[in-house]
Amino acid sequence: MIDWLLSVVEEGSALAVGLLMFLENLFPPIPSEVVMPLAGFVASQGEMSLVLAIVAGFVGSLAGAVFWYFIGEWLGVERLKRWAARYGRWLALAPDEIDKADRWFDRHGGKAVFLGRLVPGVRTLISVPAGIADMSFRRFLAYTALGTGVWTMLLAAAGVWLGANYERVAGWLEPVSLAVVAAILIWYLWRVATFGRRVRASGHNDAAHSPK
Repeated sequence: MIDWLLSVVEEGSALAVGLLMFLENLFPPIPSEVVMPLAGFVASQGEMSLVLAIVAGFVGSLAGAVFWYFIGEWLGVERLKRWAARYGRWLALAPDEIDKADRWFDRHGGKAVFLGRLVPGVRTLISVPAGIADMSFRRFLAYTALGTGVWTMLLAAAGVWLGANYERVAGWLEPVSLAVVAAILIWYLWRVATFGRRVRASGHNDAAHSPK
């Protein structure tokens, strides 16, 4: 894949960088950890403007994040709660847990979006709960743009610094990405396994706090 990406970037220049970064948000097998350092390397060889490459990568990545935000907004809290009532165990969510998560996102959503855009394996996923929680689009865009800008510039700068060894960036970040994905999978399996217990506990708590 590295050779293919290199040929695409060299032939398509900044436009190819922007398109690849957009697709990276839709199809994770195209990793930004390779695309932007590669763009930085190509720019360092004088074959592309570094500033233009960063801007293109930023715009493409931002567009992908916005796409998933609107998917989350379409899904919404109420539709998700209906799905949770029917398929709660496999979603690993009970309807009341969705309300709690929604309230948490109202308080901490900005920080979650910004930091999420800096974490491999989470970068795309964080846009969906922002949309589900009906986070203000302007607020979402601001925090997403900030996180995306930092991520894009750091990776491009790494490509310039490392030169032809730009692939080492992916080598450093790949274990982090795999660890994050593994942690998410383990957390999901734990949620599925303990779903019944959590629902029963929630029912007891609701009963304990209900007026008599």
